Amino acid sequence: MPPQYFFELLDPDSTHDYDYVFCGAGLSSLSLLMRMLQSEEFKDCRYLLVDKDQKKVNDRTWCFWEKGEGFFDSIVHKRWDKVWFHGEGFSKQFNIAPYQYKMIRGIDLYQHCLNILVKKENVRIIFEPISSITNLKGKGVVELHNGVRFGARKWLFNSIPFDKPKAEPGTHYLKQHFKGWFIETAAPFFDPSSNTLMDFRVNQEHGTTFVYTMPLDETHALIEYTLFTENLLQQEQYDEGLRNYISDYLQLNDYSIKEEEFGVIPMTGFTFPERDGNIVYIGTAGGQTKPSSGYTFQFVQQHSAAILRSLLKKGHPFPPKQHGGRFRFYDNVLLDVLVNEDLPGDKIFTRLFERNSAQRIFRFLDNHSYLPEELLLISSLPTMPFLRAARRVI
Repeated sequence: MPPQYFFELLDPDSTHDYDYVFCGAGLSSLSLLMRMLQSEEFKDCRYLLVDKDQKKVNDRTWCFWEKGEGFFDSIVHKRWDKVWFHGEGFSKQFNIAPYQYKMIRGIDLYQHCLNILVKKENVRIIFEPISSITNLKGKGVVELHNGVRFGARKWLFNSIPFDKPKAEPGTHYLKQHFKGWFIETAAPFFDPSSNTLMDFRVNQEHGTTFVYTMPLDETHALIEYTLFTENLLQQEQYDEGLRNYISDYLQLNDYSIKEEEFGVIPMTGFTFPERDGNIVYIGTAGGQTKPSSGYTFQFVQQHSAAILRSLLKKGHPFPPKQHGGRFRFYDNVLLDVLVNEDLPGDKIFTRLFERNSAQRIFRFLDNHSYLPEELLLISSLPTMPFLRAARRVI
């Protein structure tokens, strides 16, 4: 069971201080707070974690590739050594060693972290709506809906994106939106040793559309219908896409839906703010979502570890930029191609996987590749659509 939170009646005309305040109890806040509590330097500080949601349901699933053990490896729900890619006229299973493709369920991460945090006397958890986050007298201050305020003596970390990113020259705004079904079959059906990373054989009438399938065992799997477009669909359109895929491509008719999930992730080259006074932005609100793919989990882990190193070595939570500016340029170019429909997204990803190893693509999408292999990867794509987009971005 998720831990109970503690809340007392406080004077709304005064501000109650903690060393560090975290607004939002999602992936980015929990990733950073858990790391800080493991450090001798910060174990005795006072922390406040605030969110409107008590984190009692499995509201999302994170899937990502990783080498070796990660910070949350103990709660990985399932891992795979092989992945399938399907595109028009091309299908291949990739052995992805030394990577593993991993799945972590949202509810498992929330319960894992909150069950630890609730036992810490120096951590306070409040589940109440937040009305504002501001700087006041040199402090980051969060105000709850009832007027009670809490201040951060040192830093306030905010992972809540209150506003949609504003348009900037050379940048675009797409959405990665998806609906997933956890399904169960009456008889063994799935191969749990491999997953389907992307299947672009589905109808592309709404824009870049693919399905991924994550088998948990022979009778259970997560099927996710995913799009990269400017506009959301009606809920029944996601359901229709899932039904058609399961029937037409998996050729499965006897199954039951056990859980559903729905999400929207921004895909934009917008320059997210790093800070506002003593307010530090983390997670998606701090630009830790990969603009061209929507991948977030590993970028949040890298950013959290870098913030901790910066706090320990320099006394502030502003680490050097983790990735070169060329990756931002690549992201903006790909977004421009997709927005202007110079080349359909299914054809882009099919060419990438047809002509490159999964490991090279993973390194590129992680912003960990080197220029020579980036040139090889770029050369595997049609030249003119990307040259036109590059000129527009520049």
